[in-house]
Amino acid sequence: MYTRPYAVKLSSRLREPRRFMQIVAGPRQVGKTTLVRQALDVSKASVVYVSADEPTLRRHEWIEQQWNRARIAASETSRQGAILALDEVQKVPGWAEAVKRLWDEDTAQGTHVKVVLLGSAPLLIQQGLTESLAGRFEILHVPHWTFSEMEEAFGWTLDQYLFFGGYPGAATLAHDQERWARYIKDSLIETTISRDVLLLTRVDKPALLRRLFDLACEYSGQVLSYQKMIGQLQDAGNTVTLAHYLNLLSGAGMVTGLQKYAGERVRQRGSSPKLQVLNTALMTAQSGLTMKEAQADGEFQGRLVESAVGAHLANAAASGECELFYWRDRNREVDFVVKTGKTITAIEVKSKRRRDMLPGMEAFAAGFKPKRLLLVGGDGIPLKEFLSKPVEHWAHS
Repeated sequence: MYTRPYAVKLSSRLREPRRFMQIVAGPRQVGKTTLVRQALDVSKASVVYVSADEPTLRRHEWIEQQWNRARIAASETSRQGAILALDEVQKVPGWAEAVKRLWDEDTAQGTHVKVVLLGSAPLLIQQGLTESLAGRFEILHVPHWTFSEMEEAFGWTLDQYLFFGGYPGAATLAHDQERWARYIKDSLIETTISRDVLLLTRVDKPALLRRLFDLACEYSGQVLSYQKMIGQLQDAGNTVTLAHYLNLLSGAGMVTGLQKYAGERVRQRGSSPKLQVLNTALMTAQSGLTMKEAQADGEFQGRLVESAVGAHLANAAASGECELFYWRDRNREVDFVVKTGKTITAIEVKSKRRRDMLPGMEAFAAGFKPKRLLLVGGDGIPLKEFLSKPVEHWAHS
C-alpha cells in the first residue's frame, strides 16, 4: 500500500512529547483516515480509534466516553501513553468545548493521552476550533493527490491524471468511465455539498450553491466577475452571497476563486476571481466526455491542462506552502502568480487552448520584479515535469 508523506509526518509528530492536538484536515476521499491508520499502526502507544459518523453518536458525552477509554489505556502503560483518534469529530455538537475541557484536565493532571482529530479544516475552524482550542492544536493539511503520487500508487500516465484527477478511491473505476463519473458525482460532489457544507453551515440558497459549483467547473481557468456570474445564474442574489458560497466550496476542497495580484491586499480582495477546480476530476466527470473525446476537443483539453497546473498550485496554497494569484491588466495576463514570503514567481501555461501567449509576462516583470518567470508546456518546462515536483521546487530552486 502506498504511504503518503503526510502519514510519515504525523508519525513523527506522535513520537514527540505531548504538546498539541493533531488536526488532520482536508477534502473528502483524499485518504485522511487511511494515513492516520498508517501512522497509528507504527506507533508503540495504545490506540483508541473511533468515528463520529453515526447519528446516534452525535453527543458531546460520547467524546468523554472515548476519552476515558484512552485515559484507561494510558494508565496501563508506562511511558508510551495512549493515542485517541476521533474521526468526523465536527459532527458532534459542542465538540470543541468538550475537547478543550478534557485536554486541559489531562494537561493539569499529567495524563499522557495524545489526540488526533480528523475533519475538514475550514469547517472545523468555523465550528469553534480557533476560539475554543487556541494554542492547543496544529493542523496537518492533507490535499488532493498529486500526479507523482497517482503515478507511484497506480502507475498512471499524465493523460490519465489530467482526465481522472487525484482521487485514489476512484482509481480502480477508471476502466469503466461511466461508472467512474457516477462515483465522482454521487459519492464525492453530492456528498461533499450535502453533508459537509449544507449540514454544517448556514446556506440560504442551496440550489444556488450547487449551480455556482457547476459554473466554477465549467469556467475553471477563466476570470469571471461576480456580475457575470449573476448573469449566468438564476436567482443569484448578490455578489456578497456568491463570494461567500465560493469560499464555502473552497473550504470543502472543491473549487476556489483566485484573486488578482496587485501588491496591495485591498485591491486583491476587490478583484474578479479566477475560477479554479482543486481536482480536475470535478471538471471531467460532469463534462459528459470520455477521455478520448476530451483529448480530441482542443478547447476542453487546453482548459484541462491549465486547470491541472492551477490545481497543483492551489493545493499547495491551501496547505499553507504559498499564496496563489493571477494577474491581468487590460489584454495582458499572467496565468498564475506564486508568492512565498517575499519571493514572487510568475507562471504562464502554454496549452492547446492558447495559440499565442498573451504579452503579460514582460509587463508583469516590469511592474513587480518577480524572482523568476516560468513557462509550462510548449517549449518551456514539460507539463509532466512540472506536475511531478512540489511547488516549492519551482518557487525556490
